[in-house]
Amino acid sequence: MTLGFWLSDACLVGVQSALVALPRGHAPAAVEHLSGRLAGRGWALVPLASIVLVVIAIRAAGVTADGLTWLALVAVPPLAAGALGATMRGGRPLLALLVLPLFALAWWRRETLVGEGAAVLLSALSCVTLGVLLTALAPHGWLKAGIVAMAVVDAYLVGTELLQPANDLLNAAAPPAQLPQLQRALFGDALVGYGDLFVAGVFGAIVAAERVDSPAGGPPWRWALTVLALSTAFDLLFLVVDVLPATVPVAVALLLREWIRKREMRRKGATLAAATVS
Repeated sequence: MTLGFWLSDACLVGVQSALVALPRGHAPAAVEHLSGRLAGRGWALVPLASIVLVVIAIRAAGVTADGLTWLALVAVPPLAAGALGATMRGGRPLLALLVLPLFALAWWRRETLVGEGAAVLLSALSCVTLGVLLTALAPHGWLKAGIVAMAVVDAYLVGTELLQPANDLLNAAAPPAQLPQLQRALFGDALVGYGDLFVAGVFGAIVAAERVDSPAGGPPWRWALTVLALSTAFDLLFLVVDVLPATVPVAVALLLREWIRKREMRRKGATLAAATVS
């Protein structure tokens, strides 16, 4: 059974957009305890480094793609369990056990839509945990700049066709024994990179964390729908090109949210000042 490219792409866009609404507004207690000692601006470079360093490493040595495939295979399931158990909205420790059947489906039904869907869910859920952890460690302002920089570099690398060779190697790399390829998200006839899911998880974690302190900017679901709308419109460019930087709609949504938040805060500040004077 095949879905065709457009329906397959719509499903992946839906998963990416949903990631914006999934993260909780705070990290687990153990992470909060450590974040004071480990926090720093350097963590804000992670989104950018996830593209630049990967491309450089794979272009320098193709075997790096195999190493990243193994890293994803080992790291994604426990990170996904962390999301189901703690870092996503509605997460419960018992739900972490769902990773086992998801991994089994991703392995045994690997070449079916069911298996591909299970693998996509594992990769997406792992990005929820990574987003929450990174948001707890990096100053939000710097992390937002890191997301925008990631999107700009992603667009440049795609536009100059520097990304595609490294991306092709990474997407093709596969562990033995038909184990799932969790370093990318393949569903039907559409494919997105892990970084495209990761950036949505980070953005969602920022929205959730800032929502705890201030309602300015609106609830997470608003920005999940915004990313959905922007990504859907952006992907119409597939009518004329073969590859698009899926990080761009997320960065645009972030910039739009920042503009709205600042406008709301200025309005509240003006109202407060007027009330004080009167």
